[in-house]
Amino acid sequence: MPPKVLLVDDDPLIHRLYRPHIERAGYQVFSAQSGVEAIEVAKRECPQLIVMDIMMPQMDGLSAIREIKSEAATKDIPVIVVTANPQYHLSQQESQWAGATCFLTKPFGPASLVSAIQRLIPFAGSAENSKPGP
Repeated sequence: MPPKVLLVDDDPLIHRLYRPHIERAGYQVFSAQSGVEAIEVAKRECPQLIVMDIMMPQMDGLSAIREIKSEAATKDIPVIVVTANPQYHLSQQESQWAGATCFLTKPFGPASLVSAIQRLIPFAGSAENSKPGP
């Protein structure tokens, strides 16, 4: 069974852009469009990794991370925070305090996201890891 990745962003374009690349790398992708939905999906699916946007309606990504990290079943899930916030340094620091593992600033290419995911949850079945050596 491939590792599960939860992709959380309120912008449907982000899901359409990154989901196929994550799936091609061999991961199973679940989606959420808000922090509230992210918490629900994280509890239900227990993903091996979460990709979380910061600025979202209902509940922002940092609040969602704090909630996810407060639950015994989800506290150890690594979180990659993604944001287009121009206050990069402040957002990065707040993300680390909330419990994020990694931080990416939009815009970034799908390869950068897949690379970060593979660093945090490598597995033998991924497209990258299954390539024959030189």
